[in-house]
Amino acid sequence: MKNFAITGVAGYIAPRHLQAIKETGNNLIAALDINDSVGILDKYSPNSSFFIEFERFQRHLDKLRRAKSEDRADFISICTPNFLHDSHIRLAFTIEADAICEKPLVLNPWNLDALEVLEQEFQKKVYTILQLRVHEQLVALKEKLHLHSNASKKEVVLTYITSRGKWYDYSWKGNPQKSGGIATNIGVHFFDLLIWLFGNVVSSELHISESRRMSGFLELENAYVSWYLSIESDDLPYEVKRNGKTSYRCITINGEEMQFSEGFTDLHTRVYERTLSGNGFGIQDARPSIELVYNLRNGRPTQKPNSKHPYLVNLENHF
Repeated sequence: MKNFAITGVAGYIAPRHLQAIKETGNNLIAALDINDSVGILDKYSPNSSFFIEFERFQRHLDKLRRAKSEDRADFISICTPNFLHDSHIRLAFTIEADAICEKPLVLNPWNLDALEVLEQEFQKKVYTILQLRVHEQLVALKEKLHLHSNASKKEVVLTYITSRGKWYDYSWKGNPQKSGGIATNIGVHFFDLLIWLFGNVVSSELHISESRRMSGFLELENAYVSWYLSIESDDLPYEVKRNGKTSYRCITINGEEMQFSEGFTDLHTRVYERTLSGNGFGIQDARPSIELVYNLRNGRPTQKPNSKHPYLVNLENHF
């Protein structure tokens, strides 16, 4: 059994980590959040220590490390806002723990370079959550694509719409300096998915870049991809809204549509299982998508774009 600490325990994604820690048979010893609405700890680990100050949390974990206590942390799970990930990974190393960090691992490619050096220095590892790589439908799709790897490049259309209210714009998530913008905060998993399925980026175009919508075109080693990313509820298909759902995830390959809006409930647990067995997703797994979203965040729309996503064409026609 391993001991875990967690940062950002009051946040949206933390319950999936708490569940994964429990379902993999491990123990939560300490939790941190600047907000104290953490009653969820009663469900998963009522005896864990809780801190609202980073300094006291750090001191507590270091004290356990120095005492060589059986309660010392083996892992820190990081669920804090994106701009804090790098700092909290470094904390894990200094207390001689590995880190399991939510997406995006970091905001900038050079942060990855520094973390690789620190991994060697401290002989510890940082892992990340790339849960789409363990989604059953997508694993089956990758296997199918591998069987036809010698075929011509696929024509791919990726659509991801997950509605967010006005609160999003006023939170840290709406601040690109803290979140990296929607390509990083919302879309990084799907860019990782595309690269995982179809190979590395050959070229990239940005067609629209707004605070709540982005769209573009990618040439990958084995595919041409038109992609559309949105947090606007108005962009959801009528059938999705009629059924009371708030997200729509769809990938079309050579005209064959595949929806994967379901099957996300236990993916964090599967990633934890892989990590604890020594087969987790590390820096090199995360690097291609981090580099891509960084370039998108700092890019400008192409003047003479390639193939546009159908949603973007409809949006332009509407206006």
